[in-house]
Amino acid sequence: MPAPHTPGTAPAPDIRLVVTDLDGTLLDGEGRIPDALWPLLAELRRRGIVFCPASGRQYATLARQFRRAAEDMVFIAENGTYVVQGGRELSSAPLARPFADRVVRTVRTLPAGADAGIVVCGKRSAYVERTDPAFLAEVGRYYTRLETVADATAVDDEIIKLAVFDFGNIEDITAPVLKEFAATHQVVLSGAHWVDLMDPAANKGAAVRRLQRRLGITPEQTVVFGDYLNDLEMLDAATWSFATANAHPEVRLRARRTAPSNEDNGVVETVTRLLGLRPPGTD
Repeated sequence: MPAPHTPGTAPAPDIRLVVTDLDGTLLDGEGRIPDALWPLLAELRRRGIVFCPASGRQYATLARQFRRAAEDMVFIAENGTYVVQGGRELSSAPLARPFADRVVRTVRTLPAGADAGIVVCGKRSAYVERTDPAFLAEVGRYYTRLETVADATAVDDEIIKLAVFDFGNIEDITAPVLKEFAATHQVVLSGAHWVDLMDPAANKGAAVRRLQRRLGITPEQTVVFGDYLNDLEMLDAATWSFATANAHPEVRLRARRTAPSNEDNGVVETVTRLLGLRPPGTD
């Protein structure tokens, strides 16, 4: 793996696909899409370049965030377990219900000191048992369709991911307990307070590779941006892989190149320069 380095200003050859994580990568510190992205999306569409948000967020949330330009956009949602284009499912990786139920029961009985709750992520909605306002406010940032239920093991939906939020550092108590499931499933830190559990073959990278095959696009024609551990496999799917300057150290080591931080509009600035377009804010 080449050592990370900052790209020069020369345009990259034949870019056909741009994939980016959201939180900590494309979105600013307040969770907002940078204004400069919208005209860039129009230019990408004009050039026939596919733009794809890839996030741990729910599909409904992504579709709402990008509604200004979501007409035929491809969304890699729920960390790669649900891929949708134009409202039509391209692929999914449902979990077996007995496994999902076992994780729910484990989170219900976490040791003292863990202030955590589980989000059962279905194709139609997300479901939570915990109903305190602080928890619902945090979860609501990522799940537009969210239902509170008395028993999350009884929901009538295809379950594609289990997400656990801990108000403390999730690596202290909650993540070690959930590691027992890593022998058979993906158990990945997706943030300082989140752990996601998924099908063993599901991740953002697998979703990107399926999308590349579907579109006839190569890794050499793909640009990927990420900042956290759930982005690692996705970085491997692209020759043009970028870690933002604020990324987790392991992500910076895995990526081939670095981009400015999310607070410095790194995704838009880098794509603009790669394509030989005018830098944002210039005449």
